[in-house]
Amino acid sequence: MNVTQLRTTRHNRLVRVRHHVRGTTERPRLHVFRSSRYMYAQIIDDEAGKTLVAACEKEIKVTGTKTERAAAIGKLIAEKAKKAKLSKVCFDRGYYNYHGRVKAVAEAARTEGLEF
Repeated sequence: MNVTQLRTTRHNRLVRVRHHVRGTTERPRLHVFRSSRYMYAQIIDDEAGKTLVAACEKEIKVTGTKTERAAAIGKLIAEKAKKAKLSKVCFDRGYYNYHGRVKAVAEAARTEGLEF
């Protein structure tokens, strides 16, 4: 599979996931971005077009595996969401599979009290 095919496959998966996931004012979207080095999460209100809460790995001082650091991001985003009085969100994994670091963020956010 060459780069062009990979990009179209990822884009098609992103469109397919985003078709079902839409953030509203009552239930904003928890979006996860995964780079090769860091993990980012943000809660977005698509109707207003604003990011309500954001968290990244650079904010915390956690060592360990990438999955452990991703779980710390999930806890951090859930804590920030509680401060912003958000309890229900829609989980947007983007074009990533629900596995590994993405799953760790989701499960950690759930254990801290976010509902999705």
